[in-house]
Amino acid sequence: MAFPEEFINILPAAERDALLSALATEPEVSIRFNSKSAHAQNLVLESLDCRADGRVHWMDQAVYLDHRPQFTMDPLLHQGCYYVQEASSMFLAHALQKCVSGPVRALDLCAAPGGKSTLLAQLLPEGSLLVSNEIQRSRAQILAENMVKWGRPGVMVTCNTPKQIGESSLMFDLIAVDAPCSGEGMFRKDEVAVRDWSLKNVEMCAARQREIIENIWPALKAGGYLIYSTCTFNRQEDEDNVRWIMDKFGAETVDLNPDPKWNIAGSLTEDNIPVYHFMQHRTRGEGFFLCLLRKPEGSQVALKGRPFKADQSKVPAECKTWIADGYEFFIKNESVFALPSALKDDMWQAGQELYALVPGIEVAVMKGRDWVPAHALAMSSALNRDAFCRVEVTRQQALAYLHCDAIRLEDAPRGIVLLTYKDIPLGFAKNIGNRANNMYPQEWRIRNSIS
Repeated sequence: MAFPEEFINILPAAERDALLSALATEPEVSIRFNSKSAHAQNLVLESLDCRADGRVHWMDQAVYLDHRPQFTMDPLLHQGCYYVQEASSMFLAHALQKCVSGPVRALDLCAAPGGKSTLLAQLLPEGSLLVSNEIQRSRAQILAENMVKWGRPGVMVTCNTPKQIGESSLMFDLIAVDAPCSGEGMFRKDEVAVRDWSLKNVEMCAARQREIIENIWPALKAGGYLIYSTCTFNRQEDEDNVRWIMDKFGAETVDLNPDPKWNIAGSLTEDNIPVYHFMQHRTRGEGFFLCLLRKPEGSQVALKGRPFKADQSKVPAECKTWIADGYEFFIKNESVFALPSALKDDMWQAGQELYALVPGIEVAVMKGRDWVPAHALAMSSALNRDAFCRVEVTRQQALAYLHCDAIRLEDAPRGIVLLTYKDIPLGFAKNIGNRANNMYPQEWRIRNSIS
């Protein structure tokens, strides 16, 4: 692959030849297991017909694979048992250890397609709220799908601009900004990124990143943390923007002290601030940059929130039995949603001020005159499995279900049943005897041939 001469020239001389050679190699493949399905780890590798080829040092429950399988044809992926994520970006887990010790209110600002948000949802302490935001509606829909499949309570998916969030009354202890960038770190995976690269585009990206930070900074609490990351190597989008955040807002950088054996590079400039570069010739993964910054302590006016005020009398009693105890309910657009009781005020406020695609756990939807369980309920770790008759299906039946085909269920009771695959919830179906009507979301269906 030929790289632009201007790109080659901006690479640090000490790293240039080795990095360019590494960019010509095949990308690594890595996955992160979902701890909500701890028993599924061996099942995943068996289902993928893969061997684990080493663990990701900075992220527990993540491994490299010895080859790239056809992930789409694995039911366990659609059940939220694992996420296919580039290993370098999982370094976010190490940063979290340095800034989170108890429940927080967190925002993943540029969250699609969901790699870092699923990681945050997995690692944030119990009782935390995560708002996963994406400005582009089409990408926000993909984010919503992935977050629903991940199945964690206390998660919302929104579609707002940084300015809208910054001007709201919402305040966060932690904001992650994986900023849109020129994509240099993805060059060996994305030929389009190579083709579109230019110094002019680098400058445009750097300016847009500063605008994003400036717009969202008011939503970060005093003493709160900002995780700034890109998938680039150049100083304009990385070190220079970190220095800009420090100078403009008085932010302090936090040393993450990674294990030297991980071979992560520090600052590539003479400004020796604690930042972290992942390069393909140094670490197993793609190019990635991260810095953890802390907002100075100081007086900050807390804006008045909007306490939870929903009429729960219209929520059918049966729907409340489909989910674990400890939730409050509300009806919106012919759907019943559940919020963890401890987070109901914060989530309600966010849902009132932002455009929420996923305002909570969707428990039920109105079909005709009946309330039926929503697919999101099947994916949620809060599901009360005992509330439904369960039917175990084969792999081929699972794929047919994910393809949105009607399936036959032998000896299954009539009515709505919870389908499981490998004893893990797959989704709901309505068995009418000679066939079972498929209740999987049409827009999520596998489009490949499954024969």
